[in-house]
Amino acid sequence: MKKEKNKLRSHCPVNFGLEAFGDRWALLILRDIIFRGKRTYGEFLKSEEGFATNILASRLDHLIKVGILKREGHETDGRKDIFSITEKGLDLIPLIFEIVLWSAKYDTDSEAKRIVRLVELIRDDNRKISRKVIEQVRRGEAIVAEYL
Repeated sequence: MKKEKNKLRSHCPVNFGLEAFGDRWALLILRDIIFRGKRTYGEFLKSEEGFATNILASRLDHLIKVGILKREGHETDGRKDIFSITEKGLDLIPLIFEIVLWSAKYDTDSEAKRIVRLVELIRDDNRKISRKVIEQVRRGEAIVAEYL
């Protein structure tokens, strides 16, 4: 019998998450949408980490396939697509914030030093600030500017 292509390796909760969003590039796409308000393929390509075009296209397709992102046509430019986070993706914001806290603690050069207010709010009550940020991201707002 042929193995199903999209079958999970296991139903371990950690594995499920890793197979859905645990790739470095996938998390950077989510970061760019949440923190920087990026929405188009071209904007993602300009990320400082330097996405290769094939990797970016693959990760965007994967995040759409697993229901974390959605793709819609641009209102005025038919050649562009707009990517946004689904409800399933928005539920990852508290987890991404925990990664920010972990980085702030262990990376002495972490850029978390530039968003001290946000880091403090996450430390104080991740769920509360996550709810606020989820509403902002739903509206298509980038959050970094508010917390600098």
